[in-house]
Amino acid sequence: MGAFLDKPKTEKHNETGGGNNLSYGLSSMQGWRVEMEDAHCAMIGLPGGLKDWSFFAVFDGHAGARVSAICSEELLTEITNNEDFKKCGQANGGEEVAAENIKRAIKQGFLALDDRMRALPEVLSGEDKSGSTAVCVMISPTHLFFANCGDSRAVHCRKSEVVFSTQDHKPINPEEKTRIQNAGGSVMIQRVNGSLAVSRALGDFEYKNVEGKGPCEQLVSPEPEIFELERATTDDEFVILACDGIWDVMSNEELCAFVRNRMMLTDDLKLICNQVVDVCLHKGSRDNMSIVIVAFEGAPKVSEEAIQKEQELDALLEEKIKEVIAKGDPSSTSGALLSYVHHSLAVADIDGLPPGGGLYAKRSTIEEIINKLNPSPSPTNTSE
Repeated sequence: MGAFLDKPKTEKHNETGGGNNLSYGLSSMQGWRVEMEDAHCAMIGLPGGLKDWSFFAVFDGHAGARVSAICSEELLTEITNNEDFKKCGQANGGEEVAAENIKRAIKQGFLALDDRMRALPEVLSGEDKSGSTAVCVMISPTHLFFANCGDSRAVHCRKSEVVFSTQDHKPINPEEKTRIQNAGGSVMIQRVNGSLAVSRALGDFEYKNVEGKGPCEQLVSPEPEIFELERATTDDEFVILACDGIWDVMSNEELCAFVRNRMMLTDDLKLICNQVVDVCLHKGSRDNMSIVIVAFEGAPKVSEEAIQKEQELDALLEEKIKEVIAKGDPSSTSGALLSYVHHSLAVADIDGLPPGGGLYAKRSTIEEIINKLNPSPSPTNTSE
């Protein structure tokens, strides 16, 4: 869904913060899409006296930004206003409340918000047909509660390993396909009725009008899958929430390896998020991109050894680039020179490139070196 621009919009929206023995960074970028349809939510301390709880979410809108914007503003409220969730604040910090109550509150929050949005005037008139995926994590002092509806994704890294990932809701998944067909629909070209690429989402009410079927039995379901994970205080490193614009070009393992590597160079999570988005753009992502990184006490710390290795890598790249440029500039335009140098380096044997990001992670460094060695009146076109 959606048309593309002639060149990507690379300005980024950033947020950062911390508390409850965790810190977070966020980055979102419009990229090649004609409209920015992503939204997000980050909250340290929850209503009802739950100051030691936190909530983070990414919402990936489609066919418009209305539903994703409403979700970012109101989903948490729907969850925390649920009677099951209110019991958390009444039970001495919530730890005496069964996890099933919390999971039930999260599910009902999704369904209640979806039902309420159906009554919006712009929806009833048919003016707005937008929808949004949602992935979120609610963090208590002892547990992580993940909820996913659609193909945005959350991953959790513990002791250098990906120990958990939400499952994308695609129409071709057997369970999803069965529900779609039972509701009278079909899956064509891996899409619901040949149109929508996700099988669960908030909004998308034109796919939720099958008579005799409940809200979770429609062509597109607003029901989240909810997962509970016990925290491991010293071993938990970080959680990543991101839309499919990120996951289209990086696997769970690649992204976690890249983030771990960058954490040993800087504790600026906002900067790391920006680097992820840039890497994904250079890897070919054509979608809006949003990512939240939530770091725990066990996250990798800045290492002088890692910084030294990065400096050595940059020095090696400069030597390689000098060799490439010495062979002759194949074009008078700096953009073509960048592409030529990048291609030449890609086929070279270069040790120490960032895991998960590779040469794409050094794109800005390569550009800076080229501009230093081969000054040009016209700026390098990094979108090529």
